[in-house]
Amino acid sequence: MAFNLKGRHLLTLADYTPKEIEYLIDSAIEFKRLKNAGVFPKNLQNKNIALIFEKPSTRTRCAFVVAAIDEGAHPEYLGKNDIQIGKKESIADTAKVLGRMFDGIQFRGFHHETVEELAAHAGVPVWNGLTDSYHPTQILADFMTVKEEFGHLRGIRFAYVGDGRNNMANSLMIGAAKLGMDFRIVAPASLYPEAAVQERCQAFAAASGASITLTDKVDEGVADADVIYTDVWASMGEEDQIPARIALLKPYQVNAKMMEQTGNPNCIFLHCLPSFHDDRTQLAQTYPDILEVTDEVFSGPASRVFDEAENRMHTIKAVMVATLA
Repeated sequence: MAFNLKGRHLLTLADYTPKEIEYLIDSAIEFKRLKNAGVFPKNLQNKNIALIFEKPSTRTRCAFVVAAIDEGAHPEYLGKNDIQIGKKESIADTAKVLGRMFDGIQFRGFHHETVEELAAHAGVPVWNGLTDSYHPTQILADFMTVKEEFGHLRGIRFAYVGDGRNNMANSLMIGAAKLGMDFRIVAPASLYPEAAVQERCQAFAAASGASITLTDKVDEGVADADVIYTDVWASMGEEDQIPARIALLKPYQVNAKMMEQTGNPNCIFLHCLPSFHDDRTQLAQTYPDILEVTDEVFSGPASRVFDEAENRMHTIKAVMVATLA
């Protein structure tokens, strides 16, 4: 079933119905099939896409650029030093100018209020490529990967382990609550999501039949899990907190023992990337205990992290086509 999403923003998956989210995922699976077959429908011919990046990115930038070009659109990268947003020109004025020139706007940055203000004034679809609060395009790729693996999303036992109050934990909980999953956040109680986010997700869960569990006990949280998911222990801009986070989160490192604790030989591992899983980065050399996942798991047979990374491109293509074409 097709849904008319033309003109819609994507700021958080909380704004989309379960059927709309599944439609975007299924569309992405079809776009992946078409691309692998060498078929490019060019649904976005003559469209122009503005890509605003306050925060640098590998996957988000490349996924938007390749997806846009595949579909016939022109993407324009606007880094933090390329435009005057919030410095010499207000967010609202920037949105109005870009909305007159571009057909869609992606924003990746810090404050969620910025992408909300862009959406309020642009007059064209605005997509959240990441803010401090939410990362909806990543969750679409995550759930696409899960559906490719298991064939369904409802009832999937999904354990997010580590820093439970960041944008990934918030967004995964929203998506899982919408789609009827058995979702667990496994984290120290001091790093649970904000109460308001929890309450909102419990309401979504009541409507979908999902369950949401927050626990600081690893064995309880990962039991029977189909998916183990983690993220870095200190997000961009939190580097000064790394030593404290290591001390707090070391018991939550994803390793072979944790994967065994699931009791599920078919459990897969996911990560939004980038990841500290070996000593080949500057920060890992400075802080050897920063590894939120061991390389044994990250590079092992349960890992689907690079399928997941590729799926950013297909899901972003689905979002752009659905809201623009």
